[in-house]
Amino acid sequence: MATVTAAAASKPRSSAPPAPRKRSKLAPRAYYWFVWPAVIAFAAFHTLPVIIGVFFSFTNYAGYGTWDFIGIGNYINIFRDDRVLQAYMFSFLFAIVATVLTNAISLTIAMGLNAKIKARNFWRGVYFVPYILAVLVVGYVFQYLFSNSLPKILSGIPLFRDNILTNPDWAWTAIVVLAVWQACAFSIIIYLAGLQTIPADIYEAASIDGASAGRQFRSITFPLISAFFTINVVLSLKGFLQVFDPIIALTNGGPGTSTESVTMLIFRGGFTGGEFAYQTANAVIFFIVITVVSLLQFRVLQRREADF
Repeated sequence: MATVTAAAASKPRSSAPPAPRKRSKLAPRAYYWFVWPAVIAFAAFHTLPVIIGVFFSFTNYAGYGTWDFIGIGNYINIFRDDRVLQAYMFSFLFAIVATVLTNAISLTIAMGLNAKIKARNFWRGVYFVPYILAVLVVGYVFQYLFSNSLPKILSGIPLFRDNILTNPDWAWTAIVVLAVWQACAFSIIIYLAGLQTIPADIYEAASIDGASAGRQFRSITFPLISAFFTINVVLSLKGFLQVFDPIIALTNGGPGTSTESVTMLIFRGGFTGGEFAYQTANAVIFFIVITVVSLLQFRVLQRREADF
């Protein structure tokens, strides 16, 4: 008995790893049940229509009747269309001005709401209210203000003496006011989230060293929230380039076509103007433009983040 025990003790132990346990199939199956319905719905209501639209952009389809394949003719004609070029110029001018104003105003308000003020949570809620309001409803309220109230209140100012919405040179500024007023609500929340990540000890140390408020903003606040600034700028410019509802509510693209954006031109020509294939090609180009602009913004702004 002792000999057997000694032999068993002297026998080297096997170094082979233990057999792996069989993975439960419940988790992957549950995963597919959650993911596949969303993937199928996204493909059916987004990806497939996009592919069909890209296909029709190479035809002369008017939205009804028969059609013929014409190749890149629609894309060539878009670059020769003065109305399309004017819509792009208006959209970019509007988007740049609105983006600058939105981020400047939002950051200023967010810094105020991040300070130790009375009823701080109440004011944060008040400033977020515009974001949850329907754009068209608010737009019609602003339309009444610009067309009826301001001409009476500011009758001494020549610009506001008449309805500014009927002025082809200044009607776009009213759209900027409405769009910025509503967009600031979301941007303020993003900036507040960024400001709350900055430790208060840094500001206390800077105050002890004698740094002014402006110096603290340039050297501490803005560098530490640069990632949030990047997000806000990219989202703002992308959203403003696709402006539609504020224009519908205030000017409907007028006077004439002075405030007609690219999205409004695509909607009007594609769905009511018999230019379905032509405006679909315009939509494809617009998608590429927005994608390129967004990627360039990310590249430039993230490089700036690294420099801080």
